[in-house]
Amino acid sequence: MDRRQVLIGGAAGAAAAATGVNAAVSGGNAGLATFVLVHGTWHGGWVWRDVRQRLEAAGHRVLTPTCTGCGERNHLIVPDVGLDTHIDDIVNVLRFEELENVILVGHSFSGMTITGVADRERDRIRRIVFFDALTPHEGVMTCVPKDPETGAFPEWWQKREAKFIDGYQMVFWDEYPVEMLVPKTDEANVARLRKLLTTHPAKQWTDELVLTNGGWDGLRPAYIHCVGQEYRLSSPRMVGPATTDPQWTYLPIDAPRDAMLTHPELSAQKLLELAA
Repeated sequence: MDRRQVLIGGAAGAAAAATGVNAAVSGGNAGLATFVLVHGTWHGGWVWRDVRQRLEAAGHRVLTPTCTGCGERNHLIVPDVGLDTHIDDIVNVLRFEELENVILVGHSFSGMTITGVADRERDRIRRIVFFDALTPHEGVMTCVPKDPETGAFPEWWQKREAKFIDGYQMVFWDEYPVEMLVPKTDEANVARLRKLLTTHPAKQWTDELVLTNGGWDGLRPAYIHCVGQEYRLSSPRMVGPATTDPQWTYLPIDAPRDAMLTHPELSAQKLLELAA
């Protein structure tokens, strides 16, 4: 397939996604939304590019901010960058862009980040969506589980720390194969990940989330579970109450963890269904 065919195919896909979305909201009960899509560990706002194009084609406003120390902002990484920094990053996007009616979406361990954002900016949030993300709940208020009695981090984490660049920058490739994100047979996306993944601040994983306004509770929480993931499917700890609490909408999709890369049309369609 030559470059012209690829471009034509991409445009056709976006148009098809827009058509599907318009059908999904044709009842007129949703109106246009503002999506804020937050990336997970080692990624940046770039990871949502193909999904963003499809959501925008349906007429919605979409922002894909990159958190401090990640992606194109990787040069800003310092030891003190942590969970609160990332919460501040997204809170400031909502405030300075004067956003309302927001569908707030977080991928992977940014589930902690978006919950902190929702806790501080509840009036701006229309719905919160966990895209194969860690859902904070009782006993799970940090990305790395602590011993409930001693508060110590587990041995596996302490072993990882020894590999961190300068003691605080986590490297994806030191711990995981590419299949953690996409199938190794997906050569285009594997190459993209090898080019664009950056180090990630360890404190975003180890900082404890403190909530004062209920976090995601009451914000029509939804969970998109990437059940097509073959290497380490997200665990019950990650999914949390999404399959048991009646206020949650649970949507399994047959796609790997980085479905926004491998299945952008499906990912956009599910997000648009949740905007209804």
